[in-house]
Amino acid sequence: MKSKLPLIGITTAGQLGTSLFCVRGEYVDAVRLAGGLPILLPPGEPDPGAILERVDGLILSGGGDIEPTLYNGSSHPTVYNVDQQRDRFELALAKLVLATDIPVLGICRGLEVLVVATGGNLVPHLPDEFGEAIAHRSHQSRHSEHTVKICPQSRLASTIGITEAHIVSWHHQAVRTVPAGWRVTAKAGDGVIEALEHETHPWAIALQWHPEMAPHDPHQQRIFQSLVEAARDRMI
Repeated sequence: MKSKLPLIGITTAGQLGTSLFCVRGEYVDAVRLAGGLPILLPPGEPDPGAILERVDGLILSGGGDIEPTLYNGSSHPTVYNVDQQRDRFELALAKLVLATDIPVLGICRGLEVLVVATGGNLVPHLPDEFGEAIAHRSHQSRHSEHTVKICPQSRLASTIGITEAHIVSWHHQAVRTVPAGWRVTAKAGDGVIEALEHETHPWAIALQWHPEMAPHDPHQQRIFQSLVEAARDRMI
């Protein structure tokens, strides 16, 4: 008999006037490669807690911006693809998962969701405050690449095995205020916060970059392997 694969939920983008829910295929590929069974989670589920009764791990995926009023932020011309249904769903899911022992990985928007869900706020547009010495995205429709420094004493460093990483970046917002319970574990050269870890949750890591978009980088793929291993351990 085959052993049961850990079920890893991956949040998706909402319909936004279309008939589609979607997520980039790299998330699915990364979970499968790490030995997990991916399941897509469209926004709008009225009982997010029911999802957490079934999944063994959770990925809060990237996507459009969070409605600024949800973190006492101000509007900005560059804010895009705001989806209030997705915001409500993912913020509820984030709060609930942090009250469990289910491993959770936030990626790009997913990091921002975890931050806002726990009382933090965001920089609305990085170039306005950090300049453009480091391009955190080439354009709204194109990613960029740069390096980050990782705290040597972090779970992230022990997971990927290095303290300086070349990463795929595709964001124009980032953490302004780190909520209680989280600690900063990586920064870009311009000071932008690039990763957080929860101080008390068994496995909660949030990355501003996109490890799923580096399928041939074994360091980045170890993040998904660690998530799936933590989910598998929880099943025992």
